[in-house]
Amino acid sequence: MTVPQPTAAIAVILTALPVEYDAVRAHLTDTEELVHPDGTRVERGRLDGTSWNVAIAELGEGALNTAALTTQIVGWLAPEALFFVGVAGGLKDDIEIGDVVVGTKVYAIHGGKQTPEGFQARPEVWHGSHRLVQAARSALRDMPDVRAHRKPIAVGDVVLADDKSALAAHIRHHYNDACAIEMEGSGAAHAAYLKGQLDTLVIRGISDRANADKHAADVSGSQELAAKQAAAVAVAVLRKHLPRRDSAGVPEPRDPQEGPLRGGNGGATYGGDHIDFSGGTFHGPVTGKSVGRRRDDHPRD
Repeated sequence: MTVPQPTAAIAVILTALPVEYDAVRAHLTDTEELVHPDGTRVERGRLDGTSWNVAIAELGEGALNTAALTTQIVGWLAPEALFFVGVAGGLKDDIEIGDVVVGTKVYAIHGGKQTPEGFQARPEVWHGSHRLVQAARSALRDMPDVRAHRKPIAVGDVVLADDKSALAAHIRHHYNDACAIEMEGSGAAHAAYLKGQLDTLVIRGISDRANADKHAADVSGSQELAAKQAAAVAVAVLRKHLPRRDSAGVPEPRDPQEGPLRGGNGGATYGGDHIDFSGGTFHGPVTGKSVGRRRDDHPRD
């Protein structure tokens, strides 16, 4: 296995299509290819001006495929942040081609029970990481050329190209706050949920209106525009989002199986002299001793 040994924190950006991958890759420098023993490939590069190394992967379509490969990549690279970035169909009249939807929630739309009285939805939902959603809100204030929406995203293993269909009516009835539909975000979100404490966000550019005009929109170049806008937002979010670091500004130690040793949402931080016993096992007394105030310490007012 090619084992990455970066000196900076890693963020992973997943895509499904070549046009999405290329839009993200354009923001990276000094890229190198890493290969998992099972054949999965990523490119890792630097995001200039930040503390991030960014690994990008083109996974192909579908939530099931995405869930499996995301689990593999997260276990391999141990990232601090995970994004799925790409294109989607718009579900609202006020969502225009080229707009970007930042997924505050991700719905898996196909769960339910079919009964003689009709279909009874059994929703699955994952929330976007609070840290990344907040970083997105901040980043978007500085992006006047991007028309963005912080809204839920619907995910299903289907290309929706008929806004008069039974599926479109199902989404409007059961997931009426969803503003976009796509095919992979729930797989990435569920894999991140199983890992635990991994900041995750789905960002989608709108390339069509999920109606009969989808093909015409695609051939007009709308996918390239939507992918470019979504990639720009993802990179802007990473520029706002800082890696988790300890009180001295040093990246936290990482257990390759368990993730950051003091992970959590932000980890533990301390002021002044301290001893951290988290995760430790001791078989005798432990004594801590202060050796005097450091020169850069200041008394509290």
